[in-house]
Amino acid sequence: MTDERTDSTGPVRQLRLVVEAEDWEVAVRFYRDVLGMPEQESYSGDGGAEVIILDAGRATLELSNPAQVRMIDAVEAEGKRSDRLRVALEVDDSAATTERLVDAGAELIAEPRETPWRSLNSRLRAPAGLQVTLFQELDRSGD
Repeated sequence: MTDERTDSTGPVRQLRLVVEAEDWEVAVRFYRDVLGMPEQESYSGDGGAEVIILDAGRATLELSNPAQVRMIDAVEAEGKRSDRLRVALEVDDSAATTERLVDAGAELIAEPRETPWRSLNSRLRAPAGLQVTLFQELDRSGD
């Protein structure tokens, strides 16, 4: 039996992370203008309500058990504990992007470093209270 809403990636068409940003303008500037996530949609509503939907590329849901999280924290952030929810964003140049985001106000948690799984990862505290890992795949061929 085939569900018409199902395509080759499964029945879920999009993962959307919804974040409440106390300083909405700062968050929009950081994620859209500095990080460069293109605006897909935005809406204004009564009482000053504002929402913007930014394109983050392909979305995945990574589920890790506590042992894996400890291992990632040890490799990526010198053992500094990650938040329960952490946003990982693949970028073309994690070192340059890390520097640009720190200059724009992100708090550096861990400098870019090569991981055993061949990516260059850094960790930041970004606007709207998000802990962000930037990662650059080092073994990309043909990209």
